[in-house]
Formats: sequence, structure tokens, C-alpha cells
Amino acid sequence: QVQFVESGGGLVQPGGSLRLSCAASGTIFSIYAMGWYRQAPGKQRELVAAITSGGSTNYAESVKGRFTISRDNAKNTVYLRMNSLKPEDTAVYYCNAWPGTLEVWGQGTLVTVSS
Repeated sequence: QVQFVESGGGLVQPGGSLRLSCAASGTIFSIYAMGWYRQAPGKQRELVAAITSGGSTNYAESVKGRFTISRDNAKNTVYLRMNSLKPEDTAVYYCNAWPGTLEVWGQGTLVTVSS
């Protein structure tokens, strides 16, 4: 069974940085394109960034130039480096396959950007 375990969230001041990690198990990780998604209070879940098995990336307009997605297939892990964080980045962040998500979601990791 597929499992995703996200970590690295926390409280950070505006302009700060965080690096999120997502460890995947129970699947052949290297063949999947992966995405980071987020859900803010009262809003729908949205795609933040995605990376193909070959390393091509794409980003939501709201995070372009600030966030960087990467992956380590040997470790079955995908990362999200977040710089210049803004209060509107506050959300629970999840990883999953992309573009079609798998039914199982992890618990997510909470990112709070506040002074």
C-alpha cells in the first residue's frame, strides 16, 4: 500500500524559508511524477509544484521564483524548498502523485507564516 509521510513544516516569519520533505513507500517511486499540494483554511486543495520522473518541473504562478521542487529517487523522497514565504503561503502541505493523485493522502505538514 502506498504511503506518503510529509515533514518539515513549522512557524516562520514572512520572508523566511523552509524545506519540506515527503517520503514515499509501497510503490515504485521513480516512475511517478510527483506534486506538492496545499490546502489553506476554507479553501480547496491546490497544486503548488510538480516534478516528472525525469526532473522537469512546473509551478503555480503564485510560487514561481520562490519555491523549488526536487526529488531523490534513491531515497524515494521529494522536497519543496520554500523561500521568501508570505502569509498567504500558510496551509497544510501534502505530496501525492501528479497529475492524477492516488487515493491515499498523508497527514500533511502545517506551514504557518506569521510575524
